[in-house]
Amino acid sequence: MAAAESPVGWAGTGGPPPGRVIALGMAGEGKKTKPERVQTDESLRTERARADRELAIKQVAIKQDADQVIDRARLSADAVLATARAREDQHIEQGAAPVAASATAVVEERALEDEVLRVERATADEVLRQEREESISALSSLLPMEREKTDRHLLTERVRSDDALSNRDDFLGIVSHDLRNLLGAIVMSSSLLSKRAPEGDEGRTTRAETDRIHRYAARMNRLVGDLLDIASIDTGKLAVARVPGDAAALVAEAVETFRGSASAKGIGLEMEPSERPLTAEFDHDRLFQVLANVIANAIKFTPRGGSIRVRVERAEGGLLFCVSDTGLGIADDMLENIFKRFWQVGENDRRGVGLGLYIVRSIVEAHGGRAWAESELGQGSRFYFTLPDPAAAKG
Repeated sequence: MAAAESPVGWAGTGGPPPGRVIALGMAGEGKKTKPERVQTDESLRTERARADRELAIKQVAIKQDADQVIDRARLSADAVLATARAREDQHIEQGAAPVAASATAVVEERALEDEVLRVERATADEVLRQEREESISALSSLLPMEREKTDRHLLTERVRSDDALSNRDDFLGIVSHDLRNLLGAIVMSSSLLSKRAPEGDEGRTTRAETDRIHRYAARMNRLVGDLLDIASIDTGKLAVARVPGDAAALVAEAVETFRGSASAKGIGLEMEPSERPLTAEFDHDRLFQVLANVIANAIKFTPRGGSIRVRVERAEGGLLFCVSDTGLGIADDMLENIFKRFWQVGENDRRGVGLGLYIVRSIVEAHGGRAWAESELGQGSRFYFTLPDPAAAKG
Protein backbone atom coordinates (compact mmCIF):
# COMPACT_ATOMS: atom_id res chain seq x y z
CA MET A 1 0.00 0.00 0.00
CA ALA A 2 1.35 3.43 -0.84
CA ALA A 3 2.04 6.15 1.67
CA ALA A 4 -0.88 8.24 2.84
CA GLU A 5 -1.25 11.82 1.65
CA SER A 6 -3.02 14.10 4.14
CA PRO A 7 -5.73 16.32 2.67
CA VAL A 8 -4.86 19.08 5.11
CA GLY A 9 -1.72 21.11 5.70
CA TRP A 10 -0.55 18.98 8.60
CA ALA A 11 2.87 17.30 8.54
CA GLY A 12 4.71 15.13 11.05
CA THR A 13 7.58 16.50 13.12
CA GLY A 14 10.18 16.26 12.09
CA GLY A 15 35.09 -12.49 13.95
CA PRO A 16 36.08 -14.82 15.74
CA PRO A 17 33.96 -17.58 17.25
CA PRO A 18 30.34 -16.63 18.00
CA GLY A 19 31.00 -15.48 21.55
CA ARG A 20 33.63 -13.01 20.37
CA VAL A 21 31.81 -11.18 17.61
CA ILE A 22 32.77 -7.55 18.08
CA ALA A 23 30.15 -4.89 18.74
CA LEU A 24 29.41 -3.43 15.35
CA GLY A 25 26.89 -0.77 16.32
CA MET A 26 26.92 2.79 15.08
CA ALA A 27 30.23 4.56 15.24
CA GLY A 28 30.53 7.63 17.42
CA GLU A 29 29.66 8.42 21.02
CA GLY A 30 26.11 9.07 22.06
CA LYS A 31 24.45 7.36 19.10
CA LYS A 32 21.98 4.56 19.61
CA THR A 33 22.58 1.28 17.90
CA LYS A 34 20.16 0.82 15.02
CA PRO A 35 17.69 -2.04 15.36
CA GLU A 36 18.79 -3.24 11.91
CA ARG A 37 22.40 -3.40 13.05
CA VAL A 38 21.51 -5.23 16.25
CA GLN A 39 19.59 -7.69 14.11
CA THR A 40 22.52 -8.00 11.71
CA ASP A 41 24.96 -8.68 14.56
CA GLU A 42 22.63 -11.24 16.11
CA SER A 43 22.16 -12.92 12.72
CA LEU A 44 25.93 -12.97 12.28
CA ARG A 45 26.43 -14.60 15.67
CA THR A 46 23.71 -17.14 14.94
CA GLU A 47 25.13 -17.95 11.53
CA ARG A 48 28.65 -18.36 12.91
CA ALA A 49 27.43 -20.62 15.70
CA ARG A 50 25.58 -22.71 13.12
CA ALA A 51 28.70 -22.84 10.91
CA ASP A 52 30.82 -23.94 13.89
CA ARG A 53 28.37 -26.71 14.72
CA GLU A 54 28.24 -27.92 11.13
CA LEU A 55 32.05 -27.76 10.86
CA ALA A 56 32.45 -29.80 14.05
CA ILE A 57 29.96 -32.38 12.79
CA LYS A 58 31.71 -32.53 9.43
CA GLN A 59 35.13 -32.93 11.06
CA VAL A 60 33.83 -35.82 13.18
CA ALA A 61 32.28 -37.41 10.09
CA ILE A 62 35.51 -37.04 8.10
CA LYS A 63 37.53 -38.54 10.97
CA GLN A 64 35.11 -41.44 11.26
CA ASP A 65 35.22 -42.04 7.51
CA ALA A 66 39.02 -41.96 7.51
CA ASP A 67 39.19 -44.33 10.49
CA GLN A 68 36.78 -46.71 8.75
CA VAL A 69 38.93 -46.68 5.60
CA ILE A 70 42.06 -47.39 7.65
CA ASP A 71 40.29 -50.09 9.66
CA ARG A 72 39.04 -51.79 6.48
CA ALA A 73 42.51 -51.63 4.95
CA ARG A 74 44.06 -53.15 8.07
CA LEU A 75 41.39 -55.82 8.30
CA SER A 76 42.04 -56.69 4.66
CA ALA A 77 45.80 -56.80 5.31
CA ASP A 78 45.25 -58.96 8.40
CA ALA A 79 43.02 -61.30 6.39
CA VAL A 80 45.66 -61.66 3.66
CA LEU A 81 48.34 -62.29 6.29
CA ALA A 82 46.18 -64.85 8.08
CA THR A 83 45.47 -66.65 4.79
CA ALA A 84 49.17 -66.75 3.93
CA ARG A 85 50.04 -68.11 7.36
CA ALA A 86 47.28 -70.73 7.17
CA ARG A 87 48.71 -71.95 3.87
CA GLU A 88 52.20 -72.05 5.36
CA ASP A 89 50.90 -74.03 8.35
CA GLN A 90 49.24 -76.47 5.96
CA HIS A 91 52.50 -76.99 4.07
CA ILE A 92 54.32 -77.66 7.33
CA GLU A 93 51.72 -80.20 8.42
CA GLN A 94 51.91 -81.95 5.04
CA GLY A 95 55.72 -82.05 5.29
CA ALA A 96 56.08 -79.87 2.21
CA ALA A 97 58.07 -77.26 4.09
CA PRO A 98 61.82 -77.70 4.77
CA VAL A 99 62.79 -79.30 8.05
CA ALA A 100 64.41 -76.02 9.17
CA ALA A 101 61.01 -74.39 9.18
CA SER A 102 60.09 -75.97 12.47
CA ALA A 103 57.04 -74.88 14.42
CA THR A 104 59.19 -73.04 16.97
CA ALA A 105 60.99 -71.05 14.29
CA VAL A 106 57.71 -70.17 12.62
CA VAL A 107 56.23 -68.91 15.90
CA GLU A 108 59.29 -66.75 16.60
CA GLU A 109 59.31 -65.38 13.07
CA ARG A 110 55.65 -64.55 13.20
CA ALA A 111 56.00 -62.88 16.59
CA LEU A 112 58.73 -60.70 15.12
CA GLU A 113 56.55 -59.82 12.13
CA ASP A 114 53.64 -58.97 14.40
CA GLU A 115 55.83 -56.67 16.49
CA VAL A 116 57.17 -54.92 13.40
CA LEU A 117 53.59 -54.54 12.11
CA ARG A 118 52.41 -53.19 15.46
CA VAL A 119 55.22 -50.64 15.58
CA GLU A 120 54.55 -49.53 11.99
CA ARG A 121 50.86 -49.13 12.65
CA ALA A 122 51.51 -47.23 15.88
CA THR A 123 53.88 -44.93 13.98
CA ALA A 124 51.29 -44.47 11.23
CA ASP A 125 48.61 -43.69 13.84
CA GLU A 126 50.87 -41.08 15.47
CA VAL A 127 51.63 -39.45 12.11
CA LEU A 128 47.91 -39.41 11.29
CA ARG A 129 47.08 -37.90 14.67
CA GLN A 130 49.66 -35.15 14.24
CA GLU A 131 48.43 -34.37 10.73
CA ARG A 132 44.86 -34.11 11.97
CA GLU A 133 45.87 -31.83 14.84
CA GLU A 134 47.85 -29.62 12.47
CA SER A 135 44.92 -29.48 10.06
CA ILE A 136 42.44 -28.58 12.81
CA SER A 137 44.88 -26.03 14.27
CA ALA A 138 45.36 -24.40 10.87
CA LEU A 139 41.60 -24.25 10.29
CA SER A 140 40.97 -22.98 13.84
CA SER A 141 43.42 -20.14 13.34
CA LEU A 142 42.28 -19.33 9.80
CA LEU A 143 38.58 -19.11 10.64
CA PRO A 144 38.95 -16.43 13.36
CA MET A 145 41.25 -14.44 11.07
CA GLU A 146 38.67 -14.50 8.28
CA ARG A 147 35.91 -13.57 10.69
CA GLU A 148 37.93 -10.75 12.19
CA LYS A 149 38.62 -9.48 8.67
CA THR A 150 34.89 -9.57 7.95
CA ASP A 151 34.14 -7.69 11.19
CA ARG A 152 36.72 -4.99 10.38
CA HIS A 153 35.28 -4.59 6.89
CA LEU A 154 31.73 -4.37 8.23
CA LEU A 155 32.75 -1.83 10.88
CA THR A 156 34.54 0.29 8.26
CA GLU A 157 31.46 0.24 6.04
CA ARG A 158 29.28 1.24 8.97
CA VAL A 159 31.52 4.18 9.80
CA ARG A 160 31.30 5.29 6.18
CA SER A 161 27.54 4.82 6.29
CA ASP A 162 27.28 6.90 9.47
CA ASP A 163 29.29 9.70 7.86
CA ALA A 164 27.07 9.58 4.79
CA LEU A 165 23.93 9.61 6.93
CA SER A 166 25.24 12.53 8.95
CA ASN A 167 25.90 14.50 5.78
CA ARG A 168 22.48 13.53 4.45
CA ASP A 169 20.78 14.65 7.66
CA ASP A 170 22.53 18.01 7.53
CA PHE A 171 21.51 18.40 3.90
CA LEU A 172 17.90 17.38 4.60
CA GLY A 173 17.72 19.79 7.53
CA ILE A 174 18.87 22.73 5.42
CA VAL A 175 16.75 21.83 2.38
CA SER A 176 13.60 21.08 4.39
CA HIS A 177 13.89 24.39 6.25
CA ASP A 178 14.23 26.31 2.98
CA LEU A 179 11.48 24.30 1.28
CA ARG A 180 9.04 24.88 4.10
CA ASN A 181 9.79 28.59 4.11
CA LEU A 182 9.11 28.70 0.37
CA LEU A 183 5.94 26.63 0.75
CA GLY A 184 4.75 28.96 3.49
CA ALA A 185 5.33 31.95 1.23
CA ILE A 186 3.45 30.21 -1.61
CA VAL A 187 0.46 29.45 0.63
CA MET A 188 0.44 32.98 2.00
CA SER A 189 0.57 34.49 -1.46
CA SER A 190 -2.21 32.24 -2.73
CA SER A 191 -4.32 33.12 0.31
CA LEU A 192 -3.92 36.81 -0.50
CA LEU A 193 -4.91 36.12 -4.12
CA SER A 194 -8.00 34.25 -2.91
CA LYS A 195 -9.03 37.11 -0.61
CA ARG A 196 -8.54 39.70 -3.35
CA ALA A 197 -10.39 37.70 -5.97
CA PRO A 198 -13.42 39.59 -7.29
CA GLU A 199 -16.96 38.30 -7.20
CA GLY A 200 -18.30 36.41 -10.18
CA ASP A 201 -17.02 33.59 -12.33
CA GLU A 202 -13.48 34.94 -12.56
CA GLY A 203 -13.21 35.18 -8.80
CA ARG A 204 -14.60 31.68 -8.29
CA THR A 205 -12.02 30.34 -10.76
CA THR A 206 -9.23 32.15 -8.92
CA ARG A 207 -10.35 30.79 -5.54
CA ALA A 208 -10.61 27.28 -6.95
CA GLU A 209 -7.04 27.51 -8.27
CA THR A 210 -5.72 28.89 -4.99
CA ASP A 211 -7.42 26.02 -3.13
CA ARG A 212 -5.61 23.63 -5.45
CA ILE A 213 -2.32 25.39 -4.65
CA HIS A 214 -3.06 24.91 -0.94
CA ARG A 215 -3.64 21.17 -1.43
CA TYR A 216 -0.45 20.74 -3.44
CA ALA A 217 1.53 22.72 -0.86
CA ALA A 218 0.08 20.56 1.92
CA ARG A 219 1.15 17.40 0.09
CA MET A 220 4.65 18.78 -0.46
CA ASN A 221 4.86 19.81 3.19
CA ARG A 222 3.77 16.32 4.20
CA LEU A 223 6.38 14.70 1.95
CA VAL A 224 9.12 16.86 3.47
CA GLY A 225 7.94 15.78 6.92
CA ASP A 226 7.97 12.12 5.90
CA LEU A 227 11.52 12.37 4.57
CA LEU A 228 12.66 13.99 7.82
CA ASP A 229 10.92 11.23 9.80
CA ILE A 230 12.70 8.57 7.74
CA ALA A 231 16.04 10.23 8.48
CA SER A 232 15.18 10.29 12.21
CA ILE A 233 14.16 6.63 12.15
CA ASP A 234 17.37 5.62 10.35
CA THR A 235 19.52 7.33 12.98
CA GLY A 236 17.45 6.12 15.93
CA LYS A 237 16.38 9.68 16.78
CA LEU A 238 12.63 9.46 16.25
CA ALA A 239 11.35 11.72 19.02
CA VAL A 240 8.44 10.44 21.10
CA ALA A 241 7.37 12.50 24.14
CA ARG A 242 4.69 10.57 26.02
CA VAL A 243 2.34 12.48 28.29
CA PRO A 244 -1.05 11.52 29.78
CA GLY A 245 -3.92 12.05 27.35
CA ASP A 246 -7.34 10.85 26.22
CA ALA A 247 -6.96 8.37 23.34
CA ALA A 248 -10.68 8.50 22.55
CA ALA A 249 -10.54 12.28 22.14
CA LEU A 250 -7.52 11.88 19.86
CA VAL A 251 -9.40 9.43 17.62
CA ALA A 252 -12.39 11.78 17.50
CA GLU A 253 -10.09 14.62 16.48
CA ALA A 254 -8.55 12.57 13.66
CA VAL A 255 -11.96 11.42 12.38
CA GLU A 256 -13.29 14.97 12.39
CA THR A 257 -10.21 16.22 10.54
CA PHE A 258 -10.63 13.71 7.70
CA ARG A 259 -14.44 13.60 7.53
CA GLY A 260 -14.59 16.33 4.90
CA SER A 261 -12.02 14.63 2.69
CA ALA A 262 -13.89 11.31 2.94
CA SER A 263 -17.23 12.97 2.24
CA ALA A 264 -15.80 14.62 -0.88
CA LYS A 265 -15.10 11.12 -2.24
CA GLY A 266 -18.53 9.83 -1.24
CA ILE A 267 -17.11 7.73 1.62
CA GLY A 268 -18.58 7.52 5.10
CA LEU A 269 -16.10 8.04 7.95
CA GLU A 270 -17.30 7.41 11.50
CA MET A 271 -15.90 6.70 14.92
CA GLU A 272 -17.45 3.80 16.78
CA PRO A 273 -18.72 4.67 20.28
CA SER A 274 -16.12 4.03 22.94
CA GLU A 275 -15.48 4.52 26.61
CA ARG A 276 -14.65 8.11 27.55
CA PRO A 277 -12.07 9.01 28.58
CA LEU A 278 -9.49 6.38 27.63
CA THR A 279 -6.49 7.72 29.50
CA ALA A 280 -3.03 6.63 28.41
CA GLU A 281 0.46 8.02 27.95
CA PHE A 282 1.37 8.89 24.36
CA ASP A 283 2.82 11.56 22.11
CA HIS A 284 -0.27 13.38 20.86
CA ASP A 285 1.23 14.70 17.61
CA ARG A 286 2.94 11.42 16.74
CA LEU A 287 -0.14 9.31 17.43
CA PHE A 288 -2.27 11.75 15.44
CA GLN A 289 0.26 11.24 12.63
CA VAL A 290 -0.31 7.47 12.87
CA LEU A 291 -4.10 7.87 12.68
CA ALA A 292 -3.79 10.40 9.86
CA ASN A 293 -1.63 8.08 7.77
CA VAL A 294 -3.90 5.07 8.26
CA ILE A 295 -7.18 6.95 7.75
CA ALA A 296 -5.86 8.78 4.67
CA ASN A 297 -4.70 5.44 3.27
CA ALA A 298 -8.16 3.97 3.85
CA ILE A 299 -9.76 6.93 2.05
CA LYS A 300 -7.33 6.53 -0.83
CA PHE A 301 -8.09 2.85 -1.41
CA THR A 302 -11.82 2.79 -0.63
CA PRO A 303 -14.14 3.31 -3.62
CA ARG A 304 -16.99 5.80 -3.66
CA GLY A 305 -19.94 4.61 -1.61
CA GLY A 306 -17.72 2.74 0.85
CA SER A 307 -17.28 3.31 4.55
CA ILE A 308 -14.48 3.63 7.08
CA ARG A 309 -14.88 3.03 10.80
CA VAL A 310 -12.38 3.90 13.51
CA ARG A 311 -12.43 2.59 17.06
CA VAL A 312 -10.28 2.45 20.17
CA GLU A 313 -10.91 0.16 23.12
CA ARG A 314 -9.24 -1.21 26.17
CA ALA A 315 -7.31 -4.41 25.61
CA GLU A 316 -5.08 -6.59 27.73
CA GLY A 317 -2.04 -4.54 28.65
CA GLY A 318 -3.20 -1.27 27.05
CA LEU A 319 -5.32 0.10 24.20
CA LEU A 320 -6.21 -1.34 20.80
CA PHE A 321 -6.87 0.94 17.81
CA CYS A 322 -8.54 -0.26 14.60
CA VAL A 323 -9.25 1.45 11.27
CA SER A 324 -11.45 -0.73 9.06
CA ASP A 325 -12.54 0.01 5.50
CA THR A 326 -14.60 -1.55 2.72
CA GLY A 327 -11.87 -1.11 0.12
CA LEU A 328 -10.32 -3.51 -2.35
CA GLY A 329 -8.46 -5.52 0.26
CA ILE A 330 -4.89 -6.80 0.33
CA ALA A 331 -3.53 -10.23 -0.57
CA ASP A 332 -2.22 -12.29 2.38
CA ASP A 333 1.34 -12.36 1.05
CA MET A 334 1.38 -8.55 0.90
CA LEU A 335 0.18 -7.80 4.43
CA GLU A 336 3.73 -7.46 5.75
CA ASN A 337 5.13 -5.72 2.66
CA ILE A 338 2.80 -2.73 3.07
CA PHE A 339 4.79 -1.69 6.15
CA LYS A 340 8.06 -1.58 4.22
CA ARG A 341 9.29 1.82 3.12
CA PHE A 342 8.91 2.85 -0.51
CA TRP A 343 6.62 -0.14 -1.14
CA GLN A 344 3.83 0.47 -3.64
CA VAL A 345 0.71 -1.51 -4.50
CA GLY A 346 1.77 -1.63 -8.15
CA GLU A 347 4.70 -0.56 -10.28
CA ASN A 348 2.68 2.33 -11.76
CA ASP A 349 1.04 3.44 -8.52
CA ARG A 350 1.88 7.09 -7.87
CA ARG A 351 -0.52 7.76 -4.99
CA GLY A 352 2.30 8.55 -2.58
CA VAL A 353 5.87 7.35 -2.18
CA GLY A 354 5.30 4.38 0.13
CA LEU A 355 6.45 5.91 3.42
CA GLY A 356 3.22 6.31 5.40
CA LEU A 357 2.78 2.85 6.87
CA TYR A 358 6.51 2.41 7.44
CA ILE A 359 6.41 5.57 9.58
CA VAL A 360 3.22 4.31 11.27
CA ARG A 361 4.91 1.11 12.43
CA SER A 362 8.05 2.98 13.53
CA ILE A 363 6.07 5.46 15.65
CA VAL A 364 3.93 2.70 17.20
CA GLU A 365 6.99 0.62 18.03
CA ALA A 366 8.66 3.70 19.53
CA HIS A 367 5.66 3.81 21.91
CA GLY A 368 6.26 0.13 22.77
CA GLY A 369 3.28 -1.11 20.75
CA ARG A 370 2.92 -3.03 17.51
CA ALA A 371 1.10 -2.47 14.21
CA TRP A 372 -0.32 -5.01 11.78
CA ALA A 373 -3.03 -5.46 9.16
CA GLU A 374 -5.68 -8.04 8.34
CA SER A 375 -7.50 -8.22 5.02
CA GLU A 376 -9.28 -10.31 2.43
CA LEU A 377 -9.33 -9.40 -1.25
CA GLY A 378 -12.60 -7.71 -2.08
CA GLN A 379 -13.64 -7.61 1.59
CA GLY A 380 -11.78 -4.54 2.82
CA SER A 381 -8.91 -4.17 5.29
CA ARG A 382 -8.41 -3.66 9.02
CA PHE A 383 -5.37 -1.85 10.37
CA TYR A 384 -4.56 -2.41 14.03
CA PHE A 385 -2.06 -0.89 16.40
CA THR A 386 -1.64 -1.11 20.14
CA LEU A 387 -0.62 1.32 22.81
CA PRO A 388 0.75 -0.31 25.96
CA ASP A 389 -0.31 0.86 29.41
CA PRO A 390 2.82 1.48 31.53
CA ALA A 391 0.82 0.84 34.73
CA ALA A 392 -0.37 -2.51 33.40
CA ALA A 393 3.17 -3.44 32.37
CA LYS A 394 4.45 -2.70 35.89
CA GLY A 395 1.65 -4.74 37.43
